[in-house]
Amino acid sequence: MSKALPPPASAITNPSQEQARTRSNWLVRKYGKRVLKQNVPLYLMFLPIMIFFLVFKYYPMTGLVIAFKKYSFLKGIWGSPSAGLHSFQMIFNNDQMIKIIWNTFKLSGLSILIGFPLPIILALLLNEVRKMIFKRFIQTFVYLPHFLNWVIVGGIVVTVFSQNETGVINHVVKWLTGSTFPFLYNETSWTSIFIASGVWKEAGWSAIIYLAALTTIDQSLYEAASIDGANKWQQTIRITIPAIMPTVIIMLILKIGHLMELGFDQVFVLQNDAVSNVAEVISTFMYKIGIQQANFSLATAMGLFESIVGLVLVLTANSIARRFGQGLW
Repeated sequence: MSKALPPPASAITNPSQEQARTRSNWLVRKYGKRVLKQNVPLYLMFLPIMIFFLVFKYYPMTGLVIAFKKYSFLKGIWGSPSAGLHSFQMIFNNDQMIKIIWNTFKLSGLSILIGFPLPIILALLLNEVRKMIFKRFIQTFVYLPHFLNWVIVGGIVVTVFSQNETGVINHVVKWLTGSTFPFLYNETSWTSIFIASGVWKEAGWSAIIYLAALTTIDQSLYEAASIDGANKWQQTIRITIPAIMPTVIIMLILKIGHLMELGFDQVFVLQNDAVSNVAEVISTFMYKIGIQQANFSLATAMGLFESIVGLVLVLTANSIARRFGQGLW
């Protein structure tokens, strides 16, 4: 007669361990309920924000189904017949739309490449200013354009670079060369003006984030580096930039996520027919096709494509940043 095998070690439960586990679970539940009650005011404050996002951000996403339908106002979203991937086929089989996507990618990429480092440099320079009156004057001067609407900024740009003699720049150009130059009607110069106007408007405001990051750096590090003989440039390279690098990485990831979302206002107020070959982007295309021509299915498909590309870019950038110990999540 065979002997019965002893129970496995995992099946043997120590009564004292079981009691400790039970008490631990009870404490977790009790502590969780107490924390929940203590934070009820915070949850109530967060409730309007949650409702806002649900109503104005997540619920409208149901309208993305228009991209897969032959949408009609009379039949509504759910009554319109299905069109499958017809709208997406129109996007990728049309040379004009491929050109529009490329224009968006190029203008946005150049804006990030040129405009992203400038607020960092501006913040580093302002951080070294010791006279507060001068520092506040410069801060106000560079922050002010952010509060101007793009219609106003566009009017200023058009006035400055106008081809006739009333344009400030062309007035000087004609005095020097005897003729004016069509800055706003030349593709290369228009691209330069577009990027420069965006940098001028937003660089000062973006610098605020980096200035806030600079205030968290321990000043004793600079004192120690100064005692060791490090000059300002060496302190900036060895202390300042590494200290604000987490903030820089996060801001860069957010910028990359908006790579395909070039602002409508800036392009719309500056573009003209002469530079449409480089100035027509996704946002203006969706306005003209979706609003003016009422082709909502194609405009929605374009917007969905833009969002998917942005999501992929954010995930990719965050994955790369995590390999260097940074990242949003």
